[in-house]
Amino acid sequence: MPIPGAQSSGALERIRVFLADDHETVRQGLRLLLETQSDMEVVGEAAEGSTVLERIAELKPDVVVLDISMPGLNGLATARLLRTTAPDLGIVALTRYRDDAYVSEMVSAGALGYVLKQSPSSELLRAVRAAASGESYLDPRLKSSEPGGWIPPPAGRAPRITKRETQVLRLMSLGHSNKEIAAQLGLSVKTVEVHKTNATRKLGLRGRIDIVRYAVLQGWLTEP
Repeated sequence: MPIPGAQSSGALERIRVFLADDHETVRQGLRLLLETQSDMEVVGEAAEGSTVLERIAELKPDVVVLDISMPGLNGLATARLLRTTAPDLGIVALTRYRDDAYVSEMVSAGALGYVLKQSPSSELLRAVRAAASGESYLDPRLKSSEPGGWIPPPAGRAPRITKRETQVLRLMSLGHSNKEIAAQLGLSVKTVEVHKTNATRKLGLRGRIDIVRYAVLQGWLTEP
């Protein structure tokens, strides 16, 4: 039985796809999926961000399927660099994270597609084809994650938090209490709570776990 979204064979120019994921079994599964498509071929793969940059510069694929959680440079940092080094590359984020902040940051970094690993394989195929054509594709599960649907901002226009809000979130992600943050920043506890509320509202974060995930995405937990 053909995989949903597959195109018929013919004199089609194949989409050259690069796979970036730190799990070998995931890459193997993606390779098997994509290479069953008559219009796609996998030209390379890598397990961490710096290697992704090197290999893409060498192979010049049309699309990269990029995991967000990778050792070294994570997917967000890699996407930001690729937007400069390979501006014509179509970036598709493939991840288990459905948080609005993750989607916004990846779109802002230049990703054209965002697909959940929990979704049917047909969603990834649609996203790859869209990215190869310079079009955006958002996993339908994300569109229905909020009442009325959620639409990601245009590239470069992800929700932005202030410097003070960033400081508060970073310290929270490192395990500091509101009282400790207030003392460190010279603020009142009430002001810290206001900054926290404003930042989490802007970013769509729903609790401490989301804040820690966002901190990992931004590299806050590995910075000195």
